[in-house]
Amino acid sequence: MFEGKTILTGVKPTGTPHLGNYLGAIKPAIELGRLTDRHYMFVADYHAINAEKDPAVLRQTLREIACIYLAFGLDPEHSVFYRQSDIAEIPEITTILYAYTPKGFMNKAHAYKAAVDKNRVAQKPDDDGINMGLYTYPTLMAADILAYDTDLVPVGKDQVQHVEIARDIAGAINAHYGREILRLPQAYLRENATVVPGIDGRKMSKSYGNGIPLLEDDAIIKKAIFSIKTDSRPMEEPKNPDSVLVYEIYKSIATPEQTQEMAAGLSAGKLGYGHVKNMLLDAVLAEVREAREKYNYYMAHFAEVEGMLEDGAAKARPVAQATLKRLKDAVFGR
Repeated sequence: MFEGKTILTGVKPTGTPHLGNYLGAIKPAIELGRLTDRHYMFVADYHAINAEKDPAVLRQTLREIACIYLAFGLDPEHSVFYRQSDIAEIPEITTILYAYTPKGFMNKAHAYKAAVDKNRVAQKPDDDGINMGLYTYPTLMAADILAYDTDLVPVGKDQVQHVEIARDIAGAINAHYGREILRLPQAYLRENATVVPGIDGRKMSKSYGNGIPLLEDDAIIKKAIFSIKTDSRPMEEPKNPDSVLVYEIYKSIATPEQTQEMAAGLSAGKLGYGHVKNMLLDAVLAEVREAREKYNYYMAHFAEVEGMLEDGAAKARPVAQATLKRLKDAVFGR
């Protein structure tokens, strides 16, 4: 399915990811990148400035997310790994796409509608605090996708709309000029995508503050895991594993054999909540320990990471330049 396909993945630098981010997005993106010879992976810093205006915070979050992907196995020799703002062609492509983007697309965009809904709940004007960066977010994302002749964009269900908008814009341009100028991308939704519950039972989310940290000290990770909600049933009482939140989280990271062991122990009344929390702790630490060492190295030697991002931009720009040239030649009749 992936052979010969161009796959593009972007990640917005919005703070240190938790276990749910890793299992649901970071790990799958890295694994998917290994299945094709044309994988683009970028840090979406232009997107980040819609919400964050502090340069120090932006710099720190960009460093963190770049180092995290490298620490968990992204290979910059195989994947084109770059910073969005290093591609000078992206804003220019975006400007051209604006002329072919119906305003109605922006009105229907999930992020804009969510911001409007939030304002209405707070009894504020619809557009209070909403900048044009957020409003036109889908067109910039379309430029990110279309610039590299992307075939597949791995996304969650809430992001399918962005790929559809990119496809619609590209289709409109191709139809207007009577030839294929831009490749039509497709959203790629993973089957059985991992959704990890948080320590309170809701979906693990930064906004809920219910995450299990990835790269903190063992003691901090242990504190989060031992804060997972449980009931007062004694160890010897048989329990349905699916009713135990620790088990639900464990399933997302443990091997099938480990998962079966925990399920059997809970069902037979041979494992208490302290036991299963320690089993989860062991599984998390085994998953992150080596990556944590690499992460700390990259953060302390970020000049090396800068070099990787610059090398990636040097590989990405010629492709974006070719796309921009095709657009300009068509639009301006060159």
